[in-house]
Amino acid sequence: MSESSTGINAAGLDSRIFIFDSTEQMVQALGSNDEALRLIEDSFPGVGLQARGNELTITGPSADVLRTERLVGEIRTMASNNATVSPQVLEQLVMMLKTQSAARPSEVLSVNILSSRGKTIRPKTLNQSTYVDAIDRNTIVFGIGPAGTGKTYLAMAKAVQALQQKEVNRIILTRPAVEAGERLGFLPGTLNDKIDPYLRPLYDALHDMMDPDSIPRLMAAGTIEVAPLAYMRGRTLNDAFIILDEAQNTTPEQMKMFLTRLGFGSKMVVTGDVTQVDLPNGTSSGLRVVREILVDVDDVYFSELDASDVVRHRLVGDIVSAYSAWDEDQRAGQSRSGRPVNGR
Repeated sequence: MSESSTGINAAGLDSRIFIFDSTEQMVQALGSNDEALRLIEDSFPGVGLQARGNELTITGPSADVLRTERLVGEIRTMASNNATVSPQVLEQLVMMLKTQSAARPSEVLSVNILSSRGKTIRPKTLNQSTYVDAIDRNTIVFGIGPAGTGKTYLAMAKAVQALQQKEVNRIILTRPAVEAGERLGFLPGTLNDKIDPYLRPLYDALHDMMDPDSIPRLMAAGTIEVAPLAYMRGRTLNDAFIILDEAQNTTPEQMKMFLTRLGFGSKMVVTGDVTQVDLPNGTSSGLRVVREILVDVDDVYFSELDASDVVRHRLVGDIVSAYSAWDEDQRAGQSRSGRPVNGR
């Protein structure tokens, strides 16, 4: 692959030619129906693209031409590594280049955590990559961010990877049951019937990552345990990968109880969204408080994800951003009026 500049044209626009090794390589990188080219042009409206043979001519303002040239190079690298460059991945590539990230997007987005049932799980944003790296380097990691940022899903993938590589002997997945309290007795059915709805998202993620037929066997053997947070009390968890999900719905006392279950050879990941607290009014969230308490403790890492890391439908990120802006306006308005701001 090589690139060559044709300089400034009569209209004052820069023009560069990106040369692929072959037409086949160009099709592999950009697709056969020009969808990638249209998405690139939508991302950089001043840029025009023209493909001919194994050459891609990029014309437009100099800064945008250079970024587009780099983007095409990153797409080419990912395609060469057999990574799928979907429209969502392309959007992430564009975002990383526009923010002038020092990291190479193709390296960030090509790191495979787990491959299962024809599906490869990997970070899809720079923050997600940082989060996954933090799990590798630290004993306790907090993944804090809105819905759809992959904080729980990626933690689950790292847990399955650790089990498969025999780094741990078991996986323990837990959530606070029934919004902050544990009033399971008021629900109909057996104990399993009562707790199942609150743990179902964890089961769903497991089924994405493992052979579904093996999951009941592993659970029966205690290799995988999915249980309400109350079941952690009084235990010491050795040689385990432990995930606490929906941690914003723990009280400070419950958070302390959970963290002090840590045993030798274990790793903990705590995930939650501090904007979605279901605790009763006046009750502090353990996820909010713990950052102030553990901020200076070694081997504990707080990873922040935001709307730019949402990997669901594009509108989910827009919705998260809109709600965040609305919440800020509400807090500012309440502060000016002298009314107390909801401290949840």
